[in-house]
Amino acid sequence: MNAIYARQSVDKKDSLSIEGQIDLCQKYAGEEVHVFRDKGYSGKNTKRPAFMELMESVKKGEIQKIYVYRLDRFSRSIADFSKLWEILQQYGVEFQSVTEQFDTSSPMGRAMLNIVLVFAQLERETIAERVKDNYVHRFRLGAWPGGPAPYGFDLTKIMADGRQVSSLAANEQAKVVQAVFEEYAKPDTSLRGIARTLKEKGIHGPKREVWDNVTLSRILHSPLYVKADEDIYWYYFAGGLQMQQDIESFDGVHACNIIGRRARGRNKYNSMEGQMLTVANHEGFIDSDLWIRVQNKLNKNPQIARANAGKYSWLTGLMKCEKCGYAIKINYIKAEDKHNLICSGRSNFAICDTTVQVDLRELENYVADRIAKMLEETPSEANLPDTKERASQILEIEQKINRLVDVLAESSEVSVSYINKKIDVLHKERQKLIKQSENKPPKTEQLDFYSLDFEEKKLVAAQFIDKILLSDENVNIVWRI
Repeated sequence: MNAIYARQSVDKKDSLSIEGQIDLCQKYAGEEVHVFRDKGYSGKNTKRPAFMELMESVKKGEIQKIYVYRLDRFSRSIADFSKLWEILQQYGVEFQSVTEQFDTSSPMGRAMLNIVLVFAQLERETIAERVKDNYVHRFRLGAWPGGPAPYGFDLTKIMADGRQVSSLAANEQAKVVQAVFEEYAKPDTSLRGIARTLKEKGIHGPKREVWDNVTLSRILHSPLYVKADEDIYWYYFAGGLQMQQDIESFDGVHACNIIGRRARGRNKYNSMEGQMLTVANHEGFIDSDLWIRVQNKLNKNPQIARANAGKYSWLTGLMKCEKCGYAIKINYIKAEDKHNLICSGRSNFAICDTTVQVDLRELENYVADRIAKMLEETPSEANLPDTKERASQILEIEQKINRLVDVLAESSEVSVSYINKKIDVLHKERQKLIKQSENKPPKTEQLDFYSLDFEEKKLVAAQFIDKILLSDENVNIVWRI
């Protein structure tokens, strides 16, 4: 049996409908055909219901030839089509594009197929690059570059330079954001405590009902809420951001926005190199002094109020609930000298019913044995600090210090105080790295996991393990290697 495949991602005036595609194909395939339709699906990948059904029919030997209106209806990816073409050849299935007038039954048709597919891929990559360029252009103009509105805002349109552009307008949720900033700025307040308070008040989070530390931290770090003045300018300048405007644009009324990728493995908020900051066209509603106090507290992480957090096991931070994904915490019962593992999704948010019945010490012993065996099979040089990487880190810190020294003469009294503190912190980091280089262990020493202290075991475990999923009596270790 012959088959017709038709696909349309969205209805457009200049796009042929699925019905139109089928009508054209039937002129070549005849009436006795099996029609496969995918409406509302992109051609960038093969995860389309009708398409997958078609390929199953091919593998069952039910299809002799496939007709499409145009090649890019079938696939836009060279890599995907090359794999699909191998499958079609394996099962002896011919392929014909009716508008491009070629089919795979001839050498010329196969050559034309590859040429057209190259241009289809080029068109897709060009469109993606154009979308990215438009996104960055809107960002640099201060407009909202795209996507859903952040928590506390609604999407709106404003007039700028005689045309409408996207912007943000504060909504009722802004009062919640204001309260979160004010509460977190208090000395003894933690993210965990704020999350619990919001839950008790019945205030839903941005994407789900409950709040967590990650969601709150993301909001508190965001410059989308701050009334950006010169202190905000110096704060980000000191961090190494690419500033899209000079200091005069920071008027204490409008907020800021940041885009750009960060180096993998670096802290998202403490390492700003490679990111860009612009003054946005919407107004902020958090005063700059409050916002900076919150950043300083976040950078010191005083929200970890539990003195015993991470104290009972070097696996703390790696253990997660397999059912809800929240962290597994350790509850030590001194009278029984027992460590109970508890899902924080269950204890903090009441959204999980998992009861972890894994013995912590048995789990530690098992993991330690596995890591020790892997270290025995690893050359000793691989366990040593990377001298080149440390030298690069020292150079990066020196560049930051030089940048800050250059701007001191132009700074306000408030900014001078902040920048001097930042320079002092950087100097201490630099000295620490230099001292580590001087005290580097000999290359001949093999790393023995069992002889490491508590903190060293935590560091090594984090290098080998992505996460440990726990549920009831089950343990699933996801290794990084």
